[in-house]
Amino acid sequence: MSECRKVKGEGKDCCKENEYQRTQMQKEMIIEKLKEHGGRITKQRLMLLDIILENECSSCKEIFYKASKIDRKIGTATVYRMINALEDIGAISRKNMYRVAYSSECAMEDACTVVLDDATTYHLSAKMWNKVVQEGLNACGFAKNQKLVSITFKTCSRVLARDSGQL
Repeated sequence: MSECRKVKGEGKDCCKENEYQRTQMQKEMIIEKLKEHGGRITKQRLMLLDIILENECSSCKEIFYKASKIDRKIGTATVYRMINALEDIGAISRKNMYRVAYSSECAMEDACTVVLDDATTYHLSAKMWNKVVQEGLNACGFAKNQKLVSITFKTCSRVLARDSGQL
């Protein structure tokens, strides 16, 4: 598989079926782990799990905004309890919710999707993502003989407001 797949005018991954199958397997494994640890599998928990697996949410607040669009009765406490339960079974690490760290040796495909204003879409492998950022840092004079270790993202408050319908 190539390091970068370009799909002109298409904002979605062309291999959506593989993504769905992988997400479905992850979901089933997480549900089993939750059950093993005495967790109840409610409709709200299933919805939250879908949101977490299908989106690149960077905070509990962002997960809550997406969930409240689907179920207006969901509370923030439900989201935090679910995140804690997922952390307890090792499905996620809240410490890494903002962190995207791919070394130049990472072989993950489709680690990053970049969409340009003309709808040109690039699907970058972890290696290519690392290369793009490293070369950008070098070209802008930020990195001088230094290697990229990790990048920390925070969701823009305007994006959160827009996604929650407040903008």
